Amino acid sequence: MFRPVATALAIGALALAPGLPAPLAAQGDSGDKVRMVIVYGDDAAPVAQGDEIVVVARMPESERFRIPENLRFSDNPANQAWINRVERLEFVGASGTLSCSAVGPGGSTGCTEEMIRNAYADKKASPAVRFGALIAAARAERLASIDQTSAEEQARVEAIEKEYMERLRREGEAQSPDNQ
Repeated sequence: MFRPVATALAIGALALAPGLPAPLAAQGDSGDKVRMVIVYGDDAAPVAQGDEIVVVARMPESERFRIPENLRFSDNPANQAWINRVERLEFVGASGTLSCSAVGPGGSTGCTEEMIRNAYADKKASPAVRFGALIAAARAERLASIDQTSAEEQARVEAIEKEYMERLRREGEAQSPDNQ
């Protein structure tokens, strides 16, 4: 029933998109160029070029020619271990407060807890390389050297300014009418 209205709104929003101001359109830029690379065994890691951050995940040599671990298994219920099935069945008959069921008073109060428990279980079971943590570590390493680099640059600029001011003073003394 609401689809024609939603479709018309979406088309209208797309028609207005080219008219957005430039700063609003540029907000999608993340800033840092990040290249994520998986290196196996003792292979050399690639070198960052320019302003690029290279995040390297090192895997053992035995994983080089294997199917990635997150693709080795399927989500088919027939492929689940019995212990996982039993743990899921533990909460099936639960009812009442903190049970995440429609039965009994306060049954819906446990849904958030169940969702959080399932999310942590999925995260714990995930074999994926956590590039987010590697990127954060690379950024922290990069930012650690900024203070030293900026102090060196400031000292260099101050030395140039001092030399310039001294040259101006000498030229002013040479051109003054008292010296002629």
